[in-house]
Amino acid sequence: MDFNVSLSEPVRAYFGADIARQLYPGHTHIVGFGFDGTACFRKGTRHGPDGLRSISEDIEAYSPYQDYDLEDFTFYDLGNLELGDKADVEAQWQHACDDFNRIFSKVDLAAEDIRIMTLGGEHSVSYAPIVKYLQQYPDLVLLHLDAHADLRDGFEGYHFSHASIIRRVLDHFGPDHELIQYGIRSGTREEYRWMHENKTVRTSRKDFLESVTAIARDRPIYLTLDLDYFDPSFLPGTGTPEPGGEDFHSFVSLIKLLGERNLVGCDIVELSPKIDPTGNSDVFAAKIARELLITMQKGRQE
Repeated sequence: MDFNVSLSEPVRAYFGADIARQLYPGHTHIVGFGFDGTACFRKGTRHGPDGLRSISEDIEAYSPYQDYDLEDFTFYDLGNLELGDKADVEAQWQHACDDFNRIFSKVDLAAEDIRIMTLGGEHSVSYAPIVKYLQQYPDLVLLHLDAHADLRDGFEGYHFSHASIIRRVLDHFGPDHELIQYGIRSGTREEYRWMHENKTVRTSRKDFLESVTAIARDRPIYLTLDLDYFDPSFLPGTGTPEPGGEDFHSFVSLIKLLGERNLVGCDIVELSPKIDPTGNSDVFAAKIARELLITMQKGRQE
């Protein structure tokens, strides 16, 4: 399935993925969305997709947690979505979203068994992928891992702000969609009230993992992962760090559960490589991406 959209070439393919200009049924596809126009604290996440690609060649492709190697699979890197007019923040975001939709709007992800990993960029880049998945899967579970609730109705003049991403995708929820949030430790009183009233937020790791365990094994799951979910002592290279976050091993506990379920898509956002000159944040994020790629692919072989 060819697509007639101009994407910029990646600095290198992620973890040895094949660079592609078409979609392949039965495979996972990576796309970068390097945008940070609405970031309100520390910018730099526009470098996230290629930061992840650059460091990936120095990371082992084998996961000791899942006993799989990325070399066991074929997956594809489509490159980065173009931002268009660099002088207009909202036009940049819309241009890239339009390109994402041109690539995937006519594709039946479920029927073709195509899965997408979007690399950000700030959290607003998750809008187009999540909406596509909500349209395709009427019973989708959206797992939202983040330090922030992201439920504001716009922020600093931007309707589709990084601080509004979950509020905006809720506009597309159907009666059988479900939202589960965990890691949230920053938000307004109104956001917290909404999460508690709607029972979307989990306030302990035990409750969160039990909620994931309770998801039927064939029910589609999409994970939107803001890397500030992790404690900044482990991953400081992100735009809006918040103390009190999770560690890598807690994520491994989640991965083991998702590996027994139906993870159909994900995004990894808010990596800002230049904020952490040690490069440790890039390595951390690349290993997270490795585990998610394996999780999405291995279900096809088991």
